[in-house]
Amino acid sequence: MLTLLSMFYYICLRRRSRSGTRGEALTSRRAVESGQRAALPVTVEVEQYAKEVLDFSSHYGSENSMSYTMWNLAGVPNVYPSSGDFTQTAVFRAYGTWWEQCASAPPPFRRTPKSFHSQDYIELAFEEPVYPTAVEVLETYYPGAIVQILACSLNPFSQNPPTDVRWEVLWSAEPTKVLTPQARQFSPSIKQLSFPTNLLRLEVNSSLLDYYTELDAVILRGVRERPILALYKMPIIDISDLSDSDDELSDMGGPFRQPGDSKQSTGNGYFDKLPYELIQLILSHLTLSDLCRLAQSCKLLHQHCCDPLQYTQLSLQPYWARLSDASLGHLQGRCTLLQRLNLSWTGNRGALTPSGFSSFLKACGLSLVCLELSCCHYLSEACLEVVSQTCPGLQELNLSSCDRLHPQAFTHISKLTRLRRLVLYRTKIEQTAILSILTFCIELRHLNLGSCVRIEDYDVVASMLSARCRSLRSLDLWRCRNLTERGLAELASGCRMLEELDLGWCPTLQSSSGCFQHLARNLPRLRKLFLTANRTVCDSDVEELAANCPSLQHLDILGTRMVSAASLKKLLQSCPRLLLLDVSFCSQVDTRVVQELSALFPNVAIKKSFTQ
Repeated sequence: MLTLLSMFYYICLRRRSRSGTRGEALTSRRAVESGQRAALPVTVEVEQYAKEVLDFSSHYGSENSMSYTMWNLAGVPNVYPSSGDFTQTAVFRAYGTWWEQCASAPPPFRRTPKSFHSQDYIELAFEEPVYPTAVEVLETYYPGAIVQILACSLNPFSQNPPTDVRWEVLWSAEPTKVLTPQARQFSPSIKQLSFPTNLLRLEVNSSLLDYYTELDAVILRGVRERPILALYKMPIIDISDLSDSDDELSDMGGPFRQPGDSKQSTGNGYFDKLPYELIQLILSHLTLSDLCRLAQSCKLLHQHCCDPLQYTQLSLQPYWARLSDASLGHLQGRCTLLQRLNLSWTGNRGALTPSGFSSFLKACGLSLVCLELSCCHYLSEACLEVVSQTCPGLQELNLSSCDRLHPQAFTHISKLTRLRRLVLYRTKIEQTAILSILTFCIELRHLNLGSCVRIEDYDVVASMLSARCRSLRSLDLWRCRNLTERGLAELASGCRMLEELDLGWCPTLQSSSGCFQHLARNLPRLRKLFLTANRTVCDSDVEELAANCPSLQHLDILGTRMVSAASLKKLLQSCPRLLLLDVSFCSQVDTRVVQELSALFPNVAIKKSFTQ
């Protein structure tokens, strides 16, 4: 019995220890076979804070300061163990379900695995590669957003990066809601790795949180030498680890592999009696990875699993860690009817190339109406040129946080004249390119220019929008630094269909000019208005919103010093659909007022952050 267990454990060690030497595996085997406990080497645990922030999907802060930015996660803690809303922390752009409720939010993709919960991410580099023993995240406000922690085999500081880059999940869980907003040190139990790492990735889901989560620092603990597992500390080995194939997506492109027995029955049982359409309907509920597995079961199901009608929508974002040019090549023949494609987060560190992306799009892009490319850092100007040439009917394009695209690349978007939704958040688009886009893409309904710091004059952009895009429904100008009352007046006069307008952290807008009152009078359809951190917003502005915007659902006036409890009460009485009201750091609205208003209007989430 001991011999059988020893052999099984030896096989498992071989499978899991790809980066280990043959000598290490044999040593472990001899220790197990001898029935004695293996002596663990004396190791010193290394503790290190993140040295550098390498990549992230979004942040609350701006591109040219440190307040509320992801770059605050590098180095030692700035805030912990204090709790509250501090500018020295890392904060993501959104929380809760408010953004998903907006008209500008795209519908979710079908076939998204239920185990995929991630909405945002950040990648951190540490000084020294170690075999992790613990990961600790210092959360200082509304903790509980982290749903996955991953480690990479690549050393980001190495001059000779390996050709095979692996990501391993150290820990994952479903979204949770922590009952208290107080600070905590989050240190989940993590999986053991077969390789050293100094590159971690945190993925978050803030949908259950009542306010923005704030992160202060990340600690990686580990040892320099690979631990030798003792008999009494045998790891839990998943049966899936015994598979020789790591990528099920690659199986989709090949022909069905028939088992060797030629006398095997070719009947398909009850499946032969089911209508083709019914089998297709059943398979439509499977995830992509399940389809890939099922395609290998028999010829009939292989035919169904490869039917292009199963691939009118395709979200590859959940598989970002495994997707490669080869994966796209295998899927290419099945996607001839593709209409909606999500490649967000894919192509990490050379896994996808511009040529692989372009080849796939040339073969499958003719019917595309939606293309999600958030955080796709492999994209080049040539890629956007291919998009403009091969996707004539494209209506939705998301290039959020594609911050490595050259400014010249965005000029090709103007050829996509049927665009209705365009997201350019945190890109390097410049004024010439955006004006060209607005000249030709007159059907735009939703436009996101948040944190586009290279646009020199937003008044000119607003003027062009009012002249060319009169059907605009939503506009995000988060942190635009040079929009004045003149541009806002033109926008409000020309785009009367606006339902969502984000003017958060736009410091050049002054309430004394009457721009916010003019806005309220001209945009009666407004459902969402963010005037975040504009200290000049006053009672007259709020009262004008109450009088003219009865459909208002989301209002953010964080940071104003000139709004009283009386005007807020009038707003709440006049806007029965209001769901979200952020009055954080409003000096005339204290906690007592918030409690009183919350009691009178229990259906409204009134936010008031604090600093301990």
